[in-house]
Amino acid sequence: MIRRTSVALAALLAASVLPVKAAEVEFSLAHWLPPTHPMHTGGIAEWADSVSKASDGRIKINIFPAAQLGSAADHYDMARDGIADIGYVNPGYQAGRFPIYSLIEVPFHVREVDNGSGAIHEWYAKYAEIEMPDVKFCLTNPHDPGTIHANTEIKVPADIKGKNIRAAHATMARFVSLLGGSSVQVPANEARDAISKGMADAITFPWNSVYIFGIDPVVNHHLDFPFYISNQLLLINRGAYDGLSDENRKVIDEHCTPEWSQKFSAGWAENERSGRQKMIDSGTHILYQPTEDEIALWREAAAPLVDQWKEDVRKAGQDPDAIYEEYRSALQKYGSLY
Repeated sequence: MIRRTSVALAALLAASVLPVKAAEVEFSLAHWLPPTHPMHTGGIAEWADSVSKASDGRIKINIFPAAQLGSAADHYDMARDGIADIGYVNPGYQAGRFPIYSLIEVPFHVREVDNGSGAIHEWYAKYAEIEMPDVKFCLTNPHDPGTIHANTEIKVPADIKGKNIRAAHATMARFVSLLGGSSVQVPANEARDAISKGMADAITFPWNSVYIFGIDPVVNHHLDFPFYISNQLLLINRGAYDGLSDENRKVIDEHCTPEWSQKFSAGWAENERSGRQKMIDSGTHILYQPTEDEIALWREAAAPLVDQWKEDVRKAGQDPDAIYEEYRSALQKYGSLY
């Protein structure tokens, strides 16, 4: 009995020290969000884990959060140049570089992103091949519609005049300027400093990110309606993608679909919505819901942004009217048009 037990134990120990099968491919995935952010702990980690499982461990993805490999604005070039094999990119951090994409940033189009992320993916995938040919487009990742959070009351467009606003992206910066305000352009991870040091009077941000980035003590007035979205893209270095075996490329392709954009974005959307309720429950934050007439004022004020977008796309040699209708149709198909 003792001998059999010893043999069994020896076999068990031998099995425990067998070498783990090495991955065929190791990709680095860079993003600029803090490691506590729901996209790091949820969408990004879950996507990477699913790729690994679907490839039977042949593909391993190492995640580098918090701008470890480069600043937020550099992540497109990092993916293009191979500094990271996969980049989590906000194209809006580079004004004018991707004119078709910037339609996503124009306010008052996207009502919700649970389904809207799939609509954006379906619409933009073919245009990514035109605007971003040196990378492989994989996923879209919009946050749930954000709004203006300020240290003073803002109700209507005229209230922006004379204020310094941390704009989420280039289109929002243009809108702030159009309304007589001054745009303060810093990435999300620098927004708190912009407010607390007096550089900005308000920020455009999704709801719970105000808490995630520690901004809730310095803003207590909030415009309560679905104002705008900021949209990130997951992009893959073209050489890294093209160098995959057919078997491994199939795994990646199956993880770069409208359905995966929805799955990738869902947890963050739910998390952001929770921030609004936190503010209501806090007793220290003031949420203002605009009237229908006031919403009409905001829509009217934003109309020139569409005109400017069309002009920019026309200069890029594309048909803005057709592209605009395709975008609205995709959002309508997915039930996400505002």
